[in-house]
This record gives sequence, C-alpha cells and structure tokens, in this order.
Amino acid sequence: MIRQPKLLVGGALALMLFLSACSRSTLTVPPPPSMATATLMPSPELTMPVAETATPEMTPTPVPLAALVNGEAITLAEFERQVSSYEATMTASGQDFSTPEGQVALAEARKWVLDTRIELLLINQAAAREGVVASDADVDAAIASLINDIGQVALEERLQQEGLSLEQMRQELHQEMTASRMIEHVVAAIPTHAEHINARHILMATQDEADRVLAQLRAGADFAALAQRYSQDTYTRDRGGDLGYVPRGILTAPEVETAAFSLQSGQISDVIHSSLGYHIVQVMDRVPDQEISAENLRLLRDRNVREWLDALRKQADIEIFIP
Repeated sequence: MIRQPKLLVGGALALMLFLSACSRSTLTVPPPPSMATATLMPSPELTMPVAETATPEMTPTPVPLAALVNGEAITLAEFERQVSSYEATMTASGQDFSTPEGQVALAEARKWVLDTRIELLLINQAAAREGVVASDADVDAAIASLINDIGQVALEERLQQEGLSLEQMRQELHQEMTASRMIEHVVAAIPTHAEHINARHILMATQDEADRVLAQLRAGADFAALAQRYSQDTYTRDRGGDLGYVPRGILTAPEVETAAFSLQSGQISDVIHSSLGYHIVQVMDRVPDQEISAENLRLLRDRNVREWLDALRKQADIEIFIP
C-alpha cells in the first residue's frame, strides 16, 4: 500500500483519563517520582550507658531506578506498578503469560510501558521550556467530571486497586493533560490547506517488469487496465492504481512522492525505485490549494509528532537501568 499507514504514537501523546466507566483500557502513565528518600532511622538505644557522641549521618538508601531522562527519574517501583496494571489488563483480555507467545507479549509490554513513560517526560520537559502547562483548575475539573461519572466510592476502590493516592492520580493527570496541550501546540503549525495532486501508480517487483509496462504505457496502453493487471499494491490495484487527491507527506515512499509532485497533469513518470519495489506514476490533476481531508490531516499530524518526539529523544540524555 502506498498511502502512509496510521502511526501509533505512544500513549503519552493523547490525554488518557485515569478511569473510563470503571474499566481501565489504556495505561495511565505515572508522574515524575521524587528523587528524595527517607533518612534511615537510628538503631534503638542500648540498655548500657554510653558516652554521648554525635550521631553519625546515615547515607540515604538509593531509590532503585528504571531510567533517567535528562536527569529526571523513573523509579523502578513506579515502572513495575505500571507493568502490573498493564499486565492485568492483558490478562483480562485473554493473554496467557505462561506460553512462549505470552512471554514475548509481556516483554513487548514492558518495553512499551518504559517507552511511553520516557516520552511523557520528554514532552513535559519540552512543555516546561515552551511555557505550556495544564492548569490546576483543568485537572480539578477532570477529576470532578470523573467522580460525577463513576462516583466517589468507585474512584476510591480503583485507586486502592492501583495502589495510588488521590494526589498521585492528580499528578498523573496533570502530566498527561500538560502533554496533551503540548501536542496540540506542536500540531497547530500544520496547515489545513495545501497543494494536492490526483495520482495513480503501478507497483511491480522487478525493474524488468516495470520497464515492459512503461513501454506499453508509452505506446498508448490504458494505465488503469495495466494497474489492475500488474500492480502489487492491493490497496489501489482494483481502482486502477488511483491514489486519490493527496497533499505532500501522505505517500509512504518519498521517492514516489517527489516524482509525483514534479509531474504535470497527464504526465507519466519513469520507473521509480523505492523500498516497496518499482513504481510508475501518472498525475491526473493538480489543485494548488485544497482543504486537507480529516484522515490525511490526522496522518500528517501523527507523522509530525512522531518526528518531533524522535528528535527530542535523539537530543536527550537517557539512561536505562533495566533489561
């Protein structure tokens, strides 16, 4: 398929309310835990009299960490709490962790939980630099709405099941809502109108086959008929290779997109090689300024956010302390 696939961005990229109708279907990402630790209590006094001496300061026990993101900690305890919560959700959906497949799924879930947490911290750190923040009033309103939906008792029961206090939940919501606002800030720069082309293409496995089809097209053969006969793109083949009207950034192969946007209406490209195979593209129409469809706008925003997050991650100092 030549269209850009849906991008699944980490759970930190959408506002996730802590509960949904008493059923937790998505993982709620925890707030940045404090690095402070309780000082160890001194040993009980001995029954024998001893000379007064200065009590030595005890070195705080280091908090076990899962990761550090630009110096901000993800504690191992919080990470494991999240994994346990997500594992319970997977178990409820029928996942059997005693099987080899279940163990693979659990390992992938652990990685997803950590990646999501890292991305949430990166987004909040970027939000702090940009001055983007969810207000306390917004967080209070979200909690009040949740209580109105499910009731105070149900909320307290769920908090107990999750091992969270109301203040911890409030901190989590604050981080997630701030992340949501930051994502809105990032995608706001994407225009809602752009140049579009109406193009169609034929995708083939080899250069030789593509050369033969191109020769037929140059001789006047019908493009749609050849696409239906030869194209390996099952998404567009039955439509004669029609890609519809698309702006820049939607086609998955950049080589195809570059070639397509360089053509005028009616023109046919040479053979274009991409990671998908060998393409021939024809542009049927060009529109200088057209509103981007809701689906394509979502794809463009997803890709923009993913690229922005990848850049944040590349520039970040991330230390991971778990396998």
